[in-house]
Amino acid sequence: MSKVAQSPTRPVPLERTRNIGIAAHIDAGKTTLTERILFYTGMIHRIGEVHDGATTTDHMEQERERGITITSAAVTCQWMQQKEDGVSKLFTGDNQRINIIDTPGHVDFTAEVERSLRVLDGAIVVFCGVAGVQPQSETVWRQANTYNVPRIVFVNKMDRIGANFDAAVKEVQEKLGARTVRILIPIGSEENLRGQIDVLNKKAVLYKDDDILGSTYDVADLDADQLALAGEAYSELLEAVADVDEQIGEMFLMEEPISVAALKAGLRRATIANQLVPIAGGSAFKNKGVQYLLDAVVDYLPSPLEIPAAEGLDPESEEKIVKVKTTDDGKFCALAFKLWADKYFGKLIFFRIYSGTVSKGDMVYNPRTQTKERVGRLIQVQADKHEEIETCFAGDIAALVGLKNVQTGDTLSHQQAGVLLEPPSFPEPVISMAVEPRTKADSDKMVIGLDRLSDEDPTFVVKTDEETGQTIIAGMGELHLEVIIDRLKREFGVQANVGKPQIAYRETVSATAQGDGKFIRDAALAGKAAYGHVTLSLSPNKQGEGITTEDTASASDFPKEYIPAVMKGIMEALTNGLVAGYPVVDVHASVTGGSFHEVDSNDNSFKIAAVFAIKEALKAASPILLEPIMDVEIATPDDFQGDIMGDMNRRRGQIQEIITKGPVANVSVKAPLAELFGYSTDVRTLSSGRASYSMTPASFEEVPRKFVEKLIAERGGAI
Repeated sequence: MSKVAQSPTRPVPLERTRNIGIAAHIDAGKTTLTERILFYTGMIHRIGEVHDGATTTDHMEQERERGITITSAAVTCQWMQQKEDGVSKLFTGDNQRINIIDTPGHVDFTAEVERSLRVLDGAIVVFCGVAGVQPQSETVWRQANTYNVPRIVFVNKMDRIGANFDAAVKEVQEKLGARTVRILIPIGSEENLRGQIDVLNKKAVLYKDDDILGSTYDVADLDADQLALAGEAYSELLEAVADVDEQIGEMFLMEEPISVAALKAGLRRATIANQLVPIAGGSAFKNKGVQYLLDAVVDYLPSPLEIPAAEGLDPESEEKIVKVKTTDDGKFCALAFKLWADKYFGKLIFFRIYSGTVSKGDMVYNPRTQTKERVGRLIQVQADKHEEIETCFAGDIAALVGLKNVQTGDTLSHQQAGVLLEPPSFPEPVISMAVEPRTKADSDKMVIGLDRLSDEDPTFVVKTDEETGQTIIAGMGELHLEVIIDRLKREFGVQANVGKPQIAYRETVSATAQGDGKFIRDAALAGKAAYGHVTLSLSPNKQGEGITTEDTASASDFPKEYIPAVMKGIMEALTNGLVAGYPVVDVHASVTGGSFHEVDSNDNSFKIAAVFAIKEALKAASPILLEPIMDVEIATPDDFQGDIMGDMNRRRGQIQEIITKGPVANVSVKAPLAELFGYSTDVRTLSSGRASYSMTPASFEEVPRKFVEKLIAERGGAI
């Protein structure tokens, strides 16, 4: 008698699962917070510190040496809410499974944040209690808005000199446009930070400075001042929830009693709908406020069942929207959001399952390549540690081994799932440099290494310069490329010489012009006659609109079958501008007419004619050169403000704003990327090592004429 195979059992129900990210500006304390969460949930038994290079999620050598997060790391932990006397919590008594991704804060590694937010259900956004909202935290917030990710704010570093919770809350409201509600208000600040006011329960949570690193705390009654503050925050919270949540709003208007549990449920609904943002304050480094923040994650951030169904396109008809409901019983559908070259397993593919289950040995289908491949292994990743598992369920984030033809953003599914999920979007690289192997032995290894690294990182691009034959690598900043070269050396054993970093300039037009291109080849001269003739109009688009094309030619001008070749010629011609040979962006090309020959015309002749027409139009359309402009934020003691501003003026920087917070001045500047090479060293020298800065891409702007001439000379003359 044959045995019936039993379906694998889900370890934790979906409603008790949370997929969250921890994101923020560099040095706001994300990795420290993650380390505390792992300690209090029992995943690690010793807290590692960033400054010691001993944290769990910063496992790369480069991360530990620099004290920064470079690649997002996934960890899984279990948390059980403990109900204290007089304290209401929404979920108690059962283990909650929390999958966490700790993301980088440095703008050079923004792709890691982008792809993490694409697959997460919620996020903790961390702000420094002293610095408040900083440029990269604004970028993270916009990314979270793009993917409609519900979030909780944690104002960290409340133990630091100059920390101000109210000021940070105000900045989140004003700079980010968030409607915040205070749920955990710090008791004290700087060296007097003792705990938190639990606003909804009107209790004090006092953390003990003991040998077990803040693992124990007391829940006590509030004193008179604390009670007044809690009452004010409670009233604000109640009104905010009543304003956006129908159930609480009706009870509020009818003056019915609203229990703490009912208000928490209303706040949960409002947070998941992205109408309100709960905000808490504490200090991860001083072990104050993390446990109640974890309770807030469970109470207010969604399970995979509570987010809108993932949407994708039908591969057979890309106009048809397909919804993917989160359930173990559906057809398998997942998104591959990250690739990683692991030294033990080889190519790891991180994925998020939206529907169905997948087990070791299953065949999975890739709609992009239209191929099926077998899953070799399934891995539950704990930062740099790996645990093999048999099955992954809907809502899980894990990694698999065995698939070859997979790229970041690919859909993995059952062949009959009939859905193509939207991949994450990534910014264009802004900086490049030439790289060459030192020896012939390094040559093959460099090709393999660069290929693997570009697979992992969609913002890292490798190409060959057609004129010089050099290998050019491009990325998001100096640090990005520096880490790539370091990884080539350590992980692939490649010794390489690198050139000076080059800016990713762009070209565009500032006027509308016409172009007329003819390609005529005489059979007597070349053996085969050819004829193509295209007229077109070229005009400027708004910044960021990219290249757009339009066909307004009459069918009598030339057959429509040649239009694809014409469009191909247009795009090919725009890869090299006329000012200094950089790619042309933000233009609209409209095909207006032309002519053809019944016998001699073909696709190639029309493609070449389009290239000629574009080149003629570019000459007449007042072409200009564009350079990347960065938003630079410098935090400096007042004593060095004058020197730093003078230095920025020499770098063609434009001062936007100066805000003084205590003894520190925050200077906001817009400056060309070309003038910021080596700035990290210079700013340390100018401030005796006491100033810090960060920069994010802002826009592309026209290069002043005197610099254009210099660039043209460096590239061997205008094209």
